[in-house]
Amino acid sequence: MTAVVDFLNGILWGYVLVYGLLAVGVYFTVRLGLPQIRHFAEMFRVIRSAPQTDVAGITPFQALTVSLASRVGTGNLAGVAVALYLGGAGAIFWMWIVALVGMATAYVESTLAQLYKVKNQDGQYRGGPAFYIARGLNSKLAAALFSIALILSFGLVFNAVQANAIASAVEGAFGVPQLATGIVVAAVAGVVIFGGIPQIARVASYIVPFMAIAYVLVALVVLALNIGEVPAMLATIVQSAFGLEPAAGGVTGGITAAMLNGVKRGLFSNEAGMGSAPNIAACATPQPHHPSSQGFVQALGVFIDTLVICTVTALIILLSGVFEPGSGMTGTKLTQAALADHIGVAGDYFIALAILFFAFTSIIGNYSYAENALTYWGLGGRTPVMILRVAVLAMVIWGTLQTVQTVFNTADASMGLMATINLVAIVLLSGTVVKLTRDYFAQRRAGQEPQFHGRDYPELANKVEHDIWWRARR
Repeated sequence: MTAVVDFLNGILWGYVLVYGLLAVGVYFTVRLGLPQIRHFAEMFRVIRSAPQTDVAGITPFQALTVSLASRVGTGNLAGVAVALYLGGAGAIFWMWIVALVGMATAYVESTLAQLYKVKNQDGQYRGGPAFYIARGLNSKLAAALFSIALILSFGLVFNAVQANAIASAVEGAFGVPQLATGIVVAAVAGVVIFGGIPQIARVASYIVPFMAIAYVLVALVVLALNIGEVPAMLATIVQSAFGLEPAAGGVTGGITAAMLNGVKRGLFSNEAGMGSAPNIAACATPQPHHPSSQGFVQALGVFIDTLVICTVTALIILLSGVFEPGSGMTGTKLTQAALADHIGVAGDYFIALAILFFAFTSIIGNYSYAENALTYWGLGGRTPVMILRVAVLAMVIWGTLQTVQTVFNTADASMGLMATINLVAIVLLSGTVVKLTRDYFAQRRAGQEPQFHGRDYPELANKVEHDIWWRARR
């Protein structure tokens, strides 16, 4: 198993994704005319809480919080520490680049997910890459492979990653055995996920804003205490990315190590291009009623995840006196030690609680993606969903007993397979997104609230749901 995982990682991360991910992000950034910069304000405009008149979907704000629940997890705390340990300060610069171009990629994949969404047997919106691959590209085999990879990675492997981080942090701060923590987390997660995606959305809409704001506020206190060193540290991050700053401690590989680890951990954290967030984007009732509006919502999620939360985590670590790349301390323990160096023993407890909230919400968010993927197979009934839920909870417990390296390597392989399929699909469907984007802003410039008008898209008549997009909207 280890040999297979290592081989896949060597191919996917050594050749395909490190460069492919950046290339696709740059491609969409250029082709769409810098949407993440020119239309940054639009990302905030479209998440306003509109009256929920469509019971088939969740609100745009709920879709954002569920995607953030999945994005904001161990990658923001343990993952940043791993990137710094293996790639040095320069790895953070490449995380920024992945996020910046990834905002365009996230916009594209979530816009497509909205466009090709369907209603399940209960009348609820479902969709994602499997649907736009099958309907938009008429490739049922690729869609099937993607949905299987999604269920295996997000439903199973990634939840083991999150559980591992929770158990490690709680054991380090409070001395609680990891298995006991896994059982408790599985029990609480079960209460939420057995309520289905609507309940997950409600829980996420309360927990995610609270946890993100609390973490950023603590980080701002740390930055304020070290304000004189912050500009120099930001300069060090940029210089190290291009080999202009001597590598510290045990960091080897220079620019290559910084880029490789920054890209890997950046994608693991913000998930742009992976094909995960589009699954919850498809469940939303967009406001305004146009596929592009939900694309902007999910682009904002990438910004918050990496350019805000990952950055403050990196600065907490780099500004501390405990960061020694050759010391063997990495992951959650490094982040805990760094914050404790700034604010005392309270830092240990705060990071443990932050990991608990971040990783727990990631578990329920990841599960929502896997449940959504079952719809593609026509397995949205009670028995298949029940089996999936039990398997997810079992993986939560299993994850607490594994080593960090084993779990992360398996996650890398499954994520790489998903991302490769999705990136090819969204490039092939890019013409549709360009047309949607131009239509959206043409209506904005005309002083109208953008609406999808089916008559303007005759090429989609047999590919998208008429009941969703062709019917009259108020």
